[in-house]
Amino acid sequence: MPHDISLISTISVGFALAFVLGFIANRINLPPLVGYLVAGVLIGPNTPGFVADSVLSSQLAEIGVMLLMFGVGLHFSLADLMAVRRIALPGAIGQIVLATAATAGVFHLLGWAMGPSIIMGLCLSVASTVVLLKALEERNGVATPNGRIAVGWLIVEDLAMVLALVLVPAFAGVLGGHVAEDGGHGTAADGNIFVTLGLTLAKVAAFVVIALLIGPRVMPWVLRQVARTGSRELFTLAVLAIALGLAFGSAKLFGVSYALGAFFAGMVLNESDLSHKAATNSLPLQDAFAVLFFVSVGMLFDPAILWQKPMLVLAVVALILVGKSLAALGIVMVLGYPLSTALMVSASLAQIGEFSFILASLGIAHGIFTQEGMNLVLAGALVSITVNPVVFSVTERACHWVNANPRRKARFEDSRQTRFLALQKELEDARVRAAEKAAAHKTFTPEELAERFPLFSNLTPEQREVLLLHFETRTAQPGDRIIRAGDAPDNVYFISSGEVEVRVADRKIPLTAGDYFGEMALLSGKPRSADVIALDYSKFVTLNQNDFRQFLRRFPEIRQQVAALAAERGEMNEGFFAEGEETK
Repeated sequence: MPHDISLISTISVGFALAFVLGFIANRINLPPLVGYLVAGVLIGPNTPGFVADSVLSSQLAEIGVMLLMFGVGLHFSLADLMAVRRIALPGAIGQIVLATAATAGVFHLLGWAMGPSIIMGLCLSVASTVVLLKALEERNGVATPNGRIAVGWLIVEDLAMVLALVLVPAFAGVLGGHVAEDGGHGTAADGNIFVTLGLTLAKVAAFVVIALLIGPRVMPWVLRQVARTGSRELFTLAVLAIALGLAFGSAKLFGVSYALGAFFAGMVLNESDLSHKAATNSLPLQDAFAVLFFVSVGMLFDPAILWQKPMLVLAVVALILVGKSLAALGIVMVLGYPLSTALMVSASLAQIGEFSFILASLGIAHGIFTQEGMNLVLAGALVSITVNPVVFSVTERACHWVNANPRRKARFEDSRQTRFLALQKELEDARVRAAEKAAAHKTFTPEELAERFPLFSNLTPEQREVLLLHFETRTAQPGDRIIRAGDAPDNVYFISSGEVEVRVADRKIPLTAGDYFGEMALLSGKPRSADVIALDYSKFVTLNQNDFRQFLRRFPEIRQQVAALAAERGEMNEGFFAEGEETK
């Protein structure tokens, strides 16, 4: 029976070609992103051979954008940004303004309308955090002060581009475009520009308030209820439903972009105790659809632009490698930091990536940007990402050249150390505080706590993963009575952080992070025999007796281990296991 296999062929060929070319790119010390883009070019309509379905690939790319932004939100760290805020905030904002204005001015002089020129400026003003992190990891520079500054700078850029994704649809009319069918409730062309801006920001504010006030109360609870089922596939499905569902719902109800909705979904789940599990389970799909996004972007590229309009391509490359980098270098120097810091930030910004593609696609969807503009952005990305390792090498040589001469070193490094040393001290203080806090309040993960409990130490990886989904979290303040003698048994408690005291008869037994108590709830039906009082702000993971019975029904082979442990304690309750057999 004949049927359409365009979706199967698009995904299959896209993945296969992206894998081959991504692997080749990695082997020649280029980011795999270059291979993904080239794969898209090869299966696109502008090159001979197999042509993938562009409509399907664009929809798959939209999912890729949502999952990319969900991952950004899930790993967003305000602490990392605050550590370098004095240089990253003014520097990134100033650099975006200067780069956008300069690029828009150049293209307007070349005959472009102001709307496409501004979109081009925004596309070229932001660098790829993914490419930067890879470059820093290869040079062991992520944890250095200059590396922290560069990463913080790009985080500010990412946040600014999130705001741009909100404002571009609202100002589509002013910029010479139109409202896309799937988003927006009006543009600045419909009336006063300030009214439109106010309405747009009001809708975004309403969405943010609802997402941040209601989301942290509802979504982690939903995730917890799903986790208690012990089903890994249901848990993964719940994470994807939250990410894609909030993205789609926010676009339909508030007129914000899918990307912004997915970003806030990640931020909301970041507050959950299951955020690490959500990140782990969603990462494979996030990576897969991100590859499809880059492949889809590559399909839009027409290589003919390289020989038809080489001067425009050179202009874009020059604005990325020279214009934007010089703007960043000047800003860092004006802020009073050493030349080595300015060169590191400049090299970090000498490329464009994922946000540039998202902005360009959004501009095309609203009729502001052109296909020629997208081709120029893609050409600039391919060239700048390819030569970025060379830019870093040149930067390192320039730093060595400055430090080799005492006069140059005194002028560009030693005389400009005041603010840098202050920032370095702030970073070191933050590191020391974090180390002291970790030492004083060692926090154990659920995985570590499960391994420390004798009953669970020999579980298989599959059994342990299912068990972890049953864990719940609880907190206690100093003085709280967690267990009262005579209470019915319900949970076993694993101390993730803090300290408690077990009071039995006239004995007082302190327990700290990594210990456990109340384990007889899993083995016996007898009432509690001791009081347990919190001595510090404490956090626990707990396992309910009913959930444990469900776990035993799923993995009956571990019942012998439970019986052996109970026999050792002399607390065997045959009724508990008899009930389990009846249920089984």
